[in-house]
Amino acid sequence: MKPTMFLTRFKIAAYIRSHRVIHPFVGLLAIMIVLYSVRVAAGQELSSYADSAALLVPVFGWAARGLLDTEPDVQRLLSVTAAGRPGREVAGGILASIAVNAGLAVLALAVPLAIGFRATPGPGVVVGGLALHVLSLLTGTALGALTSRPILPDPATSALVLLGGYVAMLLVSLVPLTLLTVPIISWMRAAGQASFLSRSLPSLAAITLFWCALGLFAYVRLRRTRA
Repeated sequence: MKPTMFLTRFKIAAYIRSHRVIHPFVGLLAIMIVLYSVRVAAGQELSSYADSAALLVPVFGWAARGLLDTEPDVQRLLSVTAAGRPGREVAGGILASIAVNAGLAVLALAVPLAIGFRATPGPGVVVGGLALHVLSLLTGTALGALTSRPILPDPATSALVLLGGYVAMLLVSLVPLTLLTVPIISWMRAAGQASFLSRSLPSLAAITLFWCALGLFAYVRLRRTRA
């Protein structure tokens, strides 16, 4: 476990030093400005959190992709050697991506609490917003991992697949059958319902976690056959 955690810290530090973290931060800032330039009316806080979570999926994906692309190919191979097993290096990258995205998600939750809401929401709204952003960051992490350089070496292709994958998820999630993909649109629709936490969230979370786990599993499998 220690080599994995060391690699996780190393990858986060390298990502921050490379200044690539600025790109998703600017994306986050732009979304916060759009959503909260006018304060959200009382009773609409959870819906605005759902909008935030839906819009931030590509930002989280960009952050994960940028972090996993930070190391040059030779350095990544050295990290695999130092870790002792390829799986440790892969796990370190995934954990580092989740950690960076968690930091961005905290900002997305805190900004509206400070300046975006007209009234202070109750704990249920905060819990719901937290759950939605966790689902969003996991979705983005899986999408970013699958479009990172070890999987898609060409930067232009990688960027197009990342954005195209997000758009595809949006379009497919318009279909009533929520099992077909990560149900991003359903997050937004269900957040306005009074029974969201007790009724809608558990099923939406289960579907989302299934697709995220499948995406990360595919990433791990592909990394076994690619440098």
